[in-house]
Amino acid sequence: MADSSEGEEEGKLTGGSQQLVVDDDLREMGKKAAWSVSSYKPGNGVLSLRDDNLETYWQSDGAQPHLVNVQFQKKVKLQLVVLYVDFKLDESYTPGKISIRAGDGFHNLKEIKAVELVKPTGWMHISLSGNDPRETFVNTFMLQIAVLSNHLNGRDTHIRQIKVYGPRPCVITLCLFFFSLFSSCKISVPVIVQRI
Repeated sequence: MADSSEGEEEGKLTGGSQQLVVDDDLREMGKKAAWSVSSYKPGNGVLSLRDDNLETYWQSDGAQPHLVNVQFQKKVKLQLVVLYVDFKLDESYTPGKISIRAGDGFHNLKEIKAVELVKPTGWMHISLSGNDPRETFVNTFMLQIAVLSNHLNGRDTHIRQIKVYGPRPCVITLCLFFFSLFSSCKISVPVIVQRI
């Protein structure tokens, strides 16, 4: 995966990438979710977060925190959240501190990641993996992205795009099952491993 930040300290992200680049073993999961926001200005609603247009943006309208809710019908594995934000264009509307929460629903969300964005311009990659190397993803029904504060003490926020990624399923298990099935029958079958 391309590194999206020029400088990164514990919980701080700076810089940004103009091109969205993620590992081939990840797939975008947002299209499988229901998206909602805590508030919005007319014409700048939740659809602006998912329209693949960097000229449009969601603009909140109300008190902080500003919330983006991503709800799935079944439990999914999520590994990465990628936001497009632009301090140069949006100044005080640019998120400064973000909390990412996960859970079964609104009733039991727990913070899994807190980051500070320092004058970000571009795609900001926020890994959901834990401190333990075996924790490479979060298994959840719901993800919430909470904007806790903005740059320059701004009140409302702009986020231009949000993508959420999970691991791409690998068909190798299915191939190995068929391979073992056919190998016991003494039939030669080529094994093809492919990502879907």
